[in-house]
Amino acid sequence: MSTTAVPDTHEMVIVHRVFRREFGLLPDLIGHVTVGDTERAALVGEHLTDLVASLHHHHEGEDDLLWPPLLEKASLEADLIHRMEGQHAALSIALDQIDKLAPAWAATANQADRDALATAVRQAAVILEEHMGEEEQEILPLVRQYLTAEQWNRLGERGAKSIDDKRKRLLFLGMILEECSPEEERDFLKRIPAPVRVLWKVVGRRTYDGYVRLIRRSS
Repeated sequence: MSTTAVPDTHEMVIVHRVFRREFGLLPDLIGHVTVGDTERAALVGEHLTDLVASLHHHHEGEDDLLWPPLLEKASLEADLIHRMEGQHAALSIALDQIDKLAPAWAATANQADRDALATAVRQAAVILEEHMGEEEQEILPLVRQYLTAEQWNRLGERGAKSIDDKRKRLLFLGMILEECSPEEERDFLKRIPAPVRVLWKVVGRRTYDGYVRLIRRSS
């Protein structure tokens, strides 16, 4: 791809849908786990910690690959970019709190841990919504104006490598594609390696559908 091509930033909007949806669903999923049901708590807790890890990787990629070149090329927008960095710092604190609470709840499934974790996820979701909304409205236009497609694509390539477990990589792909239009799904799948596309078509979609039914049942 030409280094002068305009970055296709819509892929970030698609990825943001994952975090909006899942962080919106998780407080109720956590709250509906019966006290003492450690098996269910462990399942939902692992789903949550995987999402938190993915969000950490997403933001670390931006910290390393997005903010520095934007600060260099869009210096008049430094206050905005530093505000984004500050939101990352606030989110990191909120996510660290989730990481502390989730293992205790998964191990005991007691009510106090459950309620504290659900509250922590709701609080993180509020910060996350503010950050993603501002990023989509204010940062992505700057990316299209100032960065090359090559610079932008490095961010996506790094994100694709952040999940080592092949099954979980397919599950996250399913989360990305869940709310895609047919055109968005087609364009997104074109960007990933052919073997992964084949794996998705053969077993990935079926695996994800089963996972969703398991995770999102009410209790």
